[in-house]
Amino acid sequence: MFQQRDPVSLSGSAFERGLQQQKRNPNTVQAVRDATLQRVHQARAEGLLDSAGEVYLQAQRQFAKMHDPQSLKELKGIAQGFGLEENLLFEHLHLAVLRDHKRCGGIDQDGCSAWAVNNSAQGPLVVKNRDFAGSHTAIQRVFSHQGDDIKTGSVLCIGSLGSPGAYSSGMNASGLALVDTQVGSRDHGIGWLRYFLMTRLLAQCHTVDEAITFIRTRTHAGGGTLVMADINGTVAAVELGHRHISIETAPRAWRSNHFISEKLHQQTYPTDGDSISKSSLERFAVLKNRIPDGDWSIEQAIALMKSHKDTEIYGSLCQHPEGHGSLTISSAIYDVKRRELYFSGPNPCISPWYHYALNGHSQKHLTVRER
Repeated sequence: MFQQRDPVSLSGSAFERGLQQQKRNPNTVQAVRDATLQRVHQARAEGLLDSAGEVYLQAQRQFAKMHDPQSLKELKGIAQGFGLEENLLFEHLHLAVLRDHKRCGGIDQDGCSAWAVNNSAQGPLVVKNRDFAGSHTAIQRVFSHQGDDIKTGSVLCIGSLGSPGAYSSGMNASGLALVDTQVGSRDHGIGWLRYFLMTRLLAQCHTVDEAITFIRTRTHAGGGTLVMADINGTVAAVELGHRHISIETAPRAWRSNHFISEKLHQQTYPTDGDSISKSSLERFAVLKNRIPDGDWSIEQAIALMKSHKDTEIYGSLCQHPEGHGSLTISSAIYDVKRRELYFSGPNPCISPWYHYALNGHSQKHLTVRER
């Protein structure tokens, strides 16, 4: 059961917010170090961090210094707080890209099912099941961010201690919410890492249209999708490659862990035996069959995200680990109109749901109650 009922409140500069992760969670240092070092050491053992990988990471650091210094400042604060090397944390955030470069091993277990609708009973909803390595369950948190670099007032997001900003999903006080999914892709290069991009979109963009403009005018590292909605009811699904991006706007949108657009679908790596790839098509079919129809509500969204193959005709969205595979470590439903988050984790089929209300659209008055 997810025990952290209150959000981790972070304020000040990007560096200060990074440093406060450890200060607000002083008993988690070893858990953060273990979860991070385990994945990086595995990556090194499987050859991802060879000379070619180091060249790529160096170019990515230079790109981030030029285009996104705030994320690097936050990363520096996180590293200092948890006693980790900043470069190691930077490597950790790029493991999925490095894995695609080598196409080896089961390094990254980041799956996820995401969708958004513009017209539920509560207005626009943005929803995600976060499928990830079980080691992140203990260090997953709901964060609130305030700082001079956040032009949208404040941000409420779900991520992991030891990682910056919106490492999984988020919503800002202007009423823009977004979630992501990982995609194994051939289309990578030097550009905006998705985790940095998500944080910056929430900090700077008030609407989906602004976010789309930001995305169109930047170069991206590639790999992954974004699903988003805003208070105006605009919904979009974005597929991120390096050479190509695809942007779909529609009343309802959904994605799992493969590209579907004409530009990018052939860039998705085929299933190679890992649990995420094998379930992506099935989970996408669930969303395709369920999302277009019906009058959605918070209650209906909860029922869908905790569904299983043995009880639902279309298959399972709530993932349970097989061997060392990933599991659904959380489920998030963003009620954009009311600036509210419904959260459960791990495995929403068995964990309680919590409600986070952004009263007055200000993190200073955040309230929490169990649903």
